[in-house]
Amino acid sequence: MYENNIPTASNHNLIESEKEMKVSGNAILITGGTSGIGLAFAEKLLELGNKVIICGRRENRLNDIKKKHSGIITKVCDVNDRVERESLATWVIKNYPEVNVLINNAGIQLLVDLTHQINLDRVHNEVETNLIAPIHLTSLLAQHLIQKKESAIINISSGLAFVPISFMPVYCATKAALHSVTLSLRHQLKETNVKVFEIAPPSVDTELGHERREDKTQSHGGIHVDEFISEAMKAIENDIYESAVGMSENMRQKRESLFSSINH
Repeated sequence: MYENNIPTASNHNLIESEKEMKVSGNAILITGGTSGIGLAFAEKLLELGNKVIICGRRENRLNDIKKKHSGIITKVCDVNDRVERESLATWVIKNYPEVNVLINNAGIQLLVDLTHQINLDRVHNEVETNLIAPIHLTSLLAQHLIQKKESAIINISSGLAFVPISFMPVYCATKAALHSVTLSLRHQLKETNVKVFEIAPPSVDTELGHERREDKTQSHGGIHVDEFISEAMKAIENDIYESAVGMSENMRQKRESLFSSINH
């Protein structure tokens, strides 16, 4: 189903898919769905006529979302916890066997100064949430998704996977690793009906990274989340399996030269 080359925003016209991904009539599980990109995906996909299931750590947030969008199915789950990931996968397969799309979106972004002794618990949490969780959850649901006539795994990485910012070295490293894992996963699933997407956001105006800000109400800055979702949906709908949105595309194309300027 896939060629050796990966369809991207710049070369998609060279590679035609047998059947482009439909963006309605799916049943979709989204991790980290209580805010930011995850919530925006949930709202857009619900609007397009999909069954949407979101999970998150904060039950109060999930309850508020349920009140606003009665069509969104919610599940409390901390993807940082191995047992909770396993329980989530079992719950989904049992109660919503029609699920055919997984969006690995949950993530945290922390400051790490490698020139001083690090807090290993914080580093473990960042690696667990950003990298181990999507790897593990994907493995738990892969065989289920393979049985579907049409299915997809969508990993949300970052432009920082290509050009790291030095004061967030662990976050950037996890996203670079997720990029690598996505390439391998796509190859492993190439003979199946499971399409594997990577969407790399630029800086998007969400609460990502609020843990490291003194003013917890301050947003991340960057493009509006709706602008990002619009571009991400175009990539999914057109089978662009690796899509770097906005400035992320520039970061992917000019990695070495941009590292010096970004970290000046």
